[in-house]
Amino acid sequence: MKKFLSFLFIIAFCSVSVGSLRADNRQMEYLNRGLVAVKVSNGVFLSWRLLGNDAKNIAFNIYKNKTTLVNSTPLTTVTNYADASGLLTDTYTIRPVLNNVEDLTESNSIVTPWQQQYKSIQLNRPANGRTTPNKYGSTGKAATGSYPQGQPYGYSPNDCSVGDVDGDGEYEIIVKWDPSNSQDNSYYGITGKVYLDAYKLDGTQLWRIDLGKNIRAGAHYTQFLVYDFDGDGLAELICKTAPGTIDGKGHNVIMNTDDPNADYRNIDTTQITGSRMLGTIQTGPEYLTLFDGKTGAELNTIAYNPLRGSSSWGDTYGNRSDRFLACVAYLDGVHPSAVMCRGYYTRACLAAFDVKDKKLVQRWFHDSGNTAGVGGFGQGNHNLSVGDVNGDGKDEIIYGSSAINNDGTLLYSTGLGHGDAMHVSDLDPDRPGLEVWDVHEDAASAYRWEMHDAATGSIVWGGNVAGDNGRGCSADIDARYRGFEMWSSLSTGTYSCKGVQISTSKPSADNFRVYWDGDLQDELLDGVKITKWTGSGTSTLLTASGVSSCNSTKATPNLSADILGDWREEVLLWETSDSSKLRIYTTTIPTTNRLYTLMHDPVYRLGIAWQNAAYNQPPHLGFYIGDGLDNVPQPTMYTPRYDPLAISDVQNISSQHAVIYKSGESVIINSSELIHSVSVYSLLGKLVLQLNGVERQEYNFKCPISEKVLVVKVNTDSGVQVAKIINY
Repeated sequence: MKKFLSFLFIIAFCSVSVGSLRADNRQMEYLNRGLVAVKVSNGVFLSWRLLGNDAKNIAFNIYKNKTTLVNSTPLTTVTNYADASGLLTDTYTIRPVLNNVEDLTESNSIVTPWQQQYKSIQLNRPANGRTTPNKYGSTGKAATGSYPQGQPYGYSPNDCSVGDVDGDGEYEIIVKWDPSNSQDNSYYGITGKVYLDAYKLDGTQLWRIDLGKNIRAGAHYTQFLVYDFDGDGLAELICKTAPGTIDGKGHNVIMNTDDPNADYRNIDTTQITGSRMLGTIQTGPEYLTLFDGKTGAELNTIAYNPLRGSSSWGDTYGNRSDRFLACVAYLDGVHPSAVMCRGYYTRACLAAFDVKDKKLVQRWFHDSGNTAGVGGFGQGNHNLSVGDVNGDGKDEIIYGSSAINNDGTLLYSTGLGHGDAMHVSDLDPDRPGLEVWDVHEDAASAYRWEMHDAATGSIVWGGNVAGDNGRGCSADIDARYRGFEMWSSLSTGTYSCKGVQISTSKPSADNFRVYWDGDLQDELLDGVKITKWTGSGTSTLLTASGVSSCNSTKATPNLSADILGDWREEVLLWETSDSSKLRIYTTTIPTTNRLYTLMHDPVYRLGIAWQNAAYNQPPHLGFYIGDGLDNVPQPTMYTPRYDPLAISDVQNISSQHAVIYKSGESVIINSSELIHSVSVYSLLGKLVLQLNGVERQEYNFKCPISEKVLVVKVNTDSGVQVAKIINY
């Protein structure tokens, strides 16, 4: 009987696919208002989120010290405000107003002002280490020194991502720690281990994942995805692992009879080239692991697809085979899938996975093989992008000079080969759909920079000079010209989206763009400096002192994303004097432009998910805002919300006291304790049925027929437990 009840329990708690119910909606994150307050010279500056599913006529009231209304009338046209009398000791909260009525049901955080334009977050820096003794040194392609006692190394925060891992509507930060001896794939050298940490915005560390000695450190090895893949309101984490990986609960991540203590690194210090090149890992198992975002616990591990030894990748030392990318894409138009990618110089493989019942289930696999002209062979970049480029409601993966359709087939290939930088958005608003700005390094390429149609691959315009065009950027930096502007390392000046040279000068950054000053044009982010294009050069808006950027000469931020406040973006950088601290910079410039959070635009949100991949690129919106915000497309979306009281015990079946399941038209509850009350919610958190005073151990009731997916909460002496059921 117990086995039968356990079986019913598992069925009741399995994840639910709602694609057939919401064919026109995307699953997006539930977010709170993200209110941020900053002490400025003339008071306190506040900004907050407008959500993608807010009513257009929504307004806001600001309260100081809980009861004092700051604004005289509800704010209808802005999502920022300067309280001239604000002090550091004040507290603030925000309340939405609809039809002159305050919404008192919305959970509103109370915040205190930051003392300066940034918030410093204390991190738990991993301990320093020392490599195996190394006769030839372990940096670069040539011997640079001798480390008879081993090379010492330390840690600094590297690429970051965000996701709501605990369901409170606020983003947590996932930090990748890189050792100071991390390496490019083409370089020899033993590296320290890579760690992934989760932190709340107040600095609370939630967990640490130790990827172990069989995952090498470097920009191309660990691409990690943070996203709510199964729609339970909690973000998960997916990344490549191996024997030696330890999850956030301290448990080995291991498959079958693999040895968690095995060391597959090449540690012969005399081998600095070839198939046994020092520090590289070319044998041993390779895994893909789904981790619980709240605890860091391993949920499911499968063999990585494809494995390194399944085919020749074009060299003997793992350079091409260990070039990884990753992204999130809505391949069915409704639910997010993880896409893990291997190779782009030659063979290119992409494997798409859904998360079902907390397990990784492969959706499709794209393999170009080793034949030029097939699939994405030789057409990949050091980065990628995602968007619905052909208007079918489903996402495609823009893989440099090629694009992969939502079903894993090749959509097109331009044949222009490999590149280092790429930007995808509505670059030219006079053309339908999205465009791609790409730079190329292949000597045989017909272009060194070009803009092509994201749906067809047809070249719109481009240019060519000899050399490796290693950098390129596209952003709407000049309001005099409709559409985006483009430039690159080798281009002779700056161009409009029509291919017309508008200046012989170029912005100082071939790097990141950012929304910062409140107009509808992009500013430029390079290293620790934000500048604005003047038409013939740049002026400086912010130079952050005491902080560093990441990834050497790439000079990229730890993260640039709209994670707080209004639609302008935050910039994350790490403190130079103490690499155990991370700063979040936010703008304090007022703006009269009101736009919903960029994180509720699918193209932008997916850009944040892939931003950490390889040569980091900035995110872009999937629509053009340079003409104004009157006709901005509203997202069609639903936001599954996590109920911490209801789902806290779902992972531990042994702690449950009630079995909750569907039979015919009835919901049946069998409990080992008295049932005090039953609450039934829609998948979006709307209460549809409340049953009090039950006081029985066995209980059944008819499902509310208007709801297709129900969340049932049962209150017993031991607390509240939950089941998600399908009401067909």
